[in-house]
Amino acid sequence: MKKRLTKCPLCKSGLFLNHLEATDHSVSKEKFLLCKCSNCNFVFTNPRPSIESIGKYYEFEDYISHQDKSNNLTNWLYKIVRNITLKNKLAWINQYHENKGTILDIGSGTGYLLNTANKDGWNTKGIEPNEIAREKAKAFGLEIFQSIEELDPNEQFDAITLFHVLEHIHALRKTTKSIVNKLKDDGTLFIAVPNIDSWDAAYYQAHWAALDVPRHLYHFNQNTVKYLAKEMGLRIVEKKPMKFDSYYVSILSEKNKHSNQSNIKTLWKAFVNGYKSNNWAKSHKGNYSSILYILKKK
Repeated sequence: MKKRLTKCPLCKSGLFLNHLEATDHSVSKEKFLLCKCSNCNFVFTNPRPSIESIGKYYEFEDYISHQDKSNNLTNWLYKIVRNITLKNKLAWINQYHENKGTILDIGSGTGYLLNTANKDGWNTKGIEPNEIAREKAKAFGLEIFQSIEELDPNEQFDAITLFHVLEHIHALRKTTKSIVNKLKDDGTLFIAVPNIDSWDAAYYQAHWAALDVPRHLYHFNQNTVKYLAKEMGLRIVEKKPMKFDSYYVSILSEKNKHSNQSNIKTLWKAFVNGYKSNNWAKSHKGNYSSILYILKKK
């Protein structure tokens, strides 16, 4: 069942226009409309599946964060890069918390980030709504919950991470407020999201894999993340480019755009376009394919 929004999920304005139509290439092959708010310029999927019905759109073999397999070239490359990015993520977190502490990873998937943090001396907990992913994470001996409501209401964390999660959350403002409430006053919030103002987004347009409709309900840029931060009583203290994402997204986007293209050609074009995207971002306000925002309470 699809639900049509009558107000912008970010600023609550009732003024928005049709922006782009994109296809769910992964599961249903359905087309979904993206709308753009006339007030805050936020782009969001509308109408979208309800929270009760969206589960079926995650049920596919290659949903790599839930299915830990290397059964094709894309997944194999993803896993190689994941080992590198896990070290990067931990380094970014430790930069702000040298003494470690408690960390909550929301959308923890199969638990690789938490397992890495746990080995590094962090006390870890995770939130993962998908049962299959949750059980895989528990094999690491991790403490994983289905929802944030299952946590001790008085518990707060030194670090909270959402790597490519915020764009999936139905109740954007309500859930973000709950997350901020779980953050210690001197804690740090790490949010990574795709950037709809990137070069690869403009190049691939409706074929841009990071649109990932209808699983991605929101399509952020730097201004809309800044708007959300201000609304939630947060300040952005630093931004980090997630440079590998431009290559991975370009591989998937090439597959969306040229389904019969050879793997060699797909990889070559994705490498070229991933490089172009990262290089372009250097001179265009840091508009990388994905950006990690590091936030603190005001």
